[in-house]
Amino acid sequence: MTSSSAPSRKALSKIASNRLQKELAEWQLNPPSGFKHKVTDNLQRWVIEVNGAAGTLYANETYQLQVDFPEHYPMEAPQVIFVPPAPLHPHIYSNGHICLDILYDSWSPAMTVSSICISILSMLSSSTVKQRPADNDRYVKNCRSGRSPKETRWWFHDDKGPLKPGLYLVGTPIGNLEDITLRALRVLKTADVILSEDTRHSWKLLHHYNIRTPLLSYHKFNESQREQRVLRRLKEGEIVVLISDAGTPGISDPGAELAKLCADENIPVIPIPGPCAVVAALSASGLDTDEFTFVGFLSKHGPSRRERLTASANEARTQIFYVPPHKFSQFLEESSLLFGDSRRCVMAREMTKIHEEFWRGTLGEAKVRFLNQQPKGEMTLLIEGRTHSLVETPSEDQLEHELGELISHGHTLSTAVKLVAEGTSVKRKTLYSLALKKFGKQLEADDNSN
Repeated sequence: MTSSSAPSRKALSKIASNRLQKELAEWQLNPPSGFKHKVTDNLQRWVIEVNGAAGTLYANETYQLQVDFPEHYPMEAPQVIFVPPAPLHPHIYSNGHICLDILYDSWSPAMTVSSICISILSMLSSSTVKQRPADNDRYVKNCRSGRSPKETRWWFHDDKGPLKPGLYLVGTPIGNLEDITLRALRVLKTADVILSEDTRHSWKLLHHYNIRTPLLSYHKFNESQREQRVLRRLKEGEIVVLISDAGTPGISDPGAELAKLCADENIPVIPIPGPCAVVAALSASGLDTDEFTFVGFLSKHGPSRRERLTASANEARTQIFYVPPHKFSQFLEESSLLFGDSRRCVMAREMTKIHEEFWRGTLGEAKVRFLNQQPKGEMTLLIEGRTHSLVETPSEDQLEHELGELISHGHTLSTAVKLVAEGTSVKRKTLYSLALKKFGKQLEADDNSN
């Protein structure tokens, strides 16, 4: 009997053929104890009889190993499986696939068929219980299409145990590929599928760590279409990972809605902590870290954006924003008007990358510094919270400008006065008088024309 998962093989190279002929001759002179090679005329596939060692759980039991050699053996590891029925063992699946690291990542060209057999017999002999791996059913189901063990995403069984099905939110590097946890790598390797904001971008990370888990695009433009498909896979007991292009999924990136849906359906949602630009920037900023507000990206809608900035300017907590490079100058203009030119700020740019930069100064200094030089790359901007000692009274020109901006974008005069008052120390009565003086006739003319 042979396995259905035999690989599509190319003929052996001359080096591989010579090496196997030498190993076969040595085997015939000195076979490893407990093994018998069943001689055929096929040098590229060996069938080996395995006898359980005396005094172990497998004593007096006989099994068959099937060893298929690749074209470039021994530079590439052979595929080694048990021909079903396979031994009942915590590291051996019912389809015969063996979870043994020397057959995969720890393979060395110095190893031989004999050394493989000895390692497998040692694995059998050391077992204290006869049982299948905890994830046997899920694994075997995923291999029904004929997938060989060498095409499988292995994470070798240890005291951590297999992962439970569910949605895993995995933090990935924000720049430097070394900034990833061992647990994150384990989950990425073990998952059935990885949902990725940009599959081309994520492929670089997976390729760097030799992770072959399938990728499925999942971003703001297809999130609603993908949700039910993903939920169906989760309900079928799969391990689904969600990653963003950088950092933690769901934080100014797709994922929050999917996590909510899973929670509503009682599907486990498991966070795998990792890099986050917010925390990285705050920790190195030199600003107050006891309390902070993460705002993220501001709205493209002018009035909504200024309303949010007005609220932030009035908070005592450190304010943290994500700012696109092409919007940086606009952000500085709008924020300095509401926060005041003397409010301290920190720009964290290209964190963990080659051109990482932390610029520190005031909003007024930032406007001058970056007036004719637009920064490039990913930016996080932090602004210190409001303190009573730093409260500034804006000039009349600044107040007129802000009132005019709000009114021109559809706010009523009274709403514009209210918003500006909330972000400054100027009394609402004073602002209202200024607004009537400056914009009263204009608003009256608009009303008459309508």
